[in-house]
Amino acid sequence: MSEETGTRARTRRAILDAAIAVLNKDTSASLGDVANAAGVGRTTVHRYFPERSDLLTAIGADVLESIEHATVRARLGEGTALEALDRLCQEYFDLGDVMLLLFNNPGLITDEQWDEETEADRALNRLIERGHAEGTIDPELPVSWVSNMLWALLYASWQQTDQYGTSKHTAIGLCLRSLRKALAV
Repeated sequence: MSEETGTRARTRRAILDAAIAVLNKDTSASLGDVANAAGVGRTTVHRYFPERSDLLTAIGADVLESIEHATVRARLGEGTALEALDRLCQEYFDLGDVMLLLFNNPGLITDEQWDEETEADRALNRLIERGHAEGTIDPELPVSWVSNMLWALLYASWQQTDQYGTSKHTAIGLCLRSLRKALAV
């Protein structure tokens, strides 16, 4: 990787991170607000993201990529399905800032990528099916229900830290405890 490429990647990352932080506080924030938060000039932001929609599309693509990486890090093939689901929740929990932004403002992301089932979605579905087969996840709970419940509990955990100041350690503990009890056979 050349220095220019590394610098460009760091600048792009700083702009995306700043956009997430700024938009979490004010969804109508301008690209100028994002530039200020990123510590770059407005023209720099416009070089990377000419329009607000370009920035939002980039945030959406970045989130999908982060979810894919988190799914891989969770090592879904190791241990029981319930143990793997615990690891997956912990990995997904770390995506809280951007996920809260998207959950609270679904209109921000209109990219077609969000309409397609991703490899991470398929991996989660296979994991739940494995849990049904091995008896660690109640087979009476449909795959779609378990998947939706996982995301709902993660949302509740993110909200718990954001709205009520609960420590992240406590919030993920509550999430995992609730998930285990809900999935119990």
